[in-house]
Amino acid sequence: MRIHVTYTGGTIGMVESPDGLVPGADLHGWLFRLLEQGSDLDPSKVSMSTLDPLIDSANADPTSWQAIIDDLWRFHDSADAFVVLHGTDTMAYTTSALTYALTGFGKPVVFTGSQHPLGRIESDATANVTGAFNAALSGQAEGVELFFGHHLFAGNRITKTSSWAFEGFESPVTGPVAQSGTPWHWNHFDRSGKGWLDPRPYGRHDVAVLNMVPGIDARRLEAMVTPRPEAVLIRAYGVGNIPDSEPGLTDVIQRVAGEGIPVVVCSQCQQAEVMLGRYQAGAGLAASGACSAFDMTFEAVYAKLVFLLSQGLGPERTTRWMGVSVAGEMNDLHE
Repeated sequence: MRIHVTYTGGTIGMVESPDGLVPGADLHGWLFRLLEQGSDLDPSKVSMSTLDPLIDSANADPTSWQAIIDDLWRFHDSADAFVVLHGTDTMAYTTSALTYALTGFGKPVVFTGSQHPLGRIESDATANVTGAFNAALSGQAEGVELFFGHHLFAGNRITKTSSWAFEGFESPVTGPVAQSGTPWHWNHFDRSGKGWLDPRPYGRHDVAVLNMVPGIDARRLEAMVTPRPEAVLIRAYGVGNIPDSEPGLTDVIQRVAGEGIPVVVCSQCQQAEVMLGRYQAGAGLAASGACSAFDMTFEAVYAKLVFLLSQGLGPERTTRWMGVSVAGEMNDLHE
């Protein structure tokens, strides 16, 4: 098999500087020495490209997602599988975003990175990169996935759970696709979706993220949506509850939705299924026309909203598509 590697930046290739960790390691040389010394894969079957400039993933935005997509398509016909090296901070956003845009790609794309730079003796870089290569070569990887800490995950079902543990990501709803070992143990589950034909490129869009907290009031909420954004994503409690006894709070959301702005409700819980109106405290959201994020992770919801806005859909179609699985990002019972 031919493997193409896209290097975007991130901790894996960083070095110390007076201002902290910055990109600068010879990742190309390190990777090919690794392949030559400890791999059955012929290094001549591996190609590599580097995004310019390299970025700390904390600086990633939707145009960064599109740069990776463009690079993958550039090498689509010359490789059988792909590995993307990426920073951990926003990797779950990027993998989610790419699942929507690459439903027609037809070849596995496996992301990975590391908690420590490759130059440190305690680094997890080697384990994660070799794991990503093994996943890509397995013949069982599909779509966009993430290998990290001995586990392979569906790209739109993950969240970063630790800034220091080697098992830094989890898939709270579905669990991992596989766990590495001798042999690997696979847990295939339904990841079907409607797909998206000829998606438009990602662009930056104004999505307001509102976190419900005890004591939030209507004045503050109104200020947070003024001027009006293109869409609103509410991180509610539990199955989609908000402090509805707070005077005027629900009215703010109803006004926003009434102005034709998509309002999506997800949960602050890592394991949840949003059911608007299940409790009285969520009935106002249901009445406002807000839509449920069902069991999607926060990263998958946010990336999906940006994807749909980038497709130029109006409010009604955006709201409708939020309830349809595009790339297996949510339970297919909701389609």
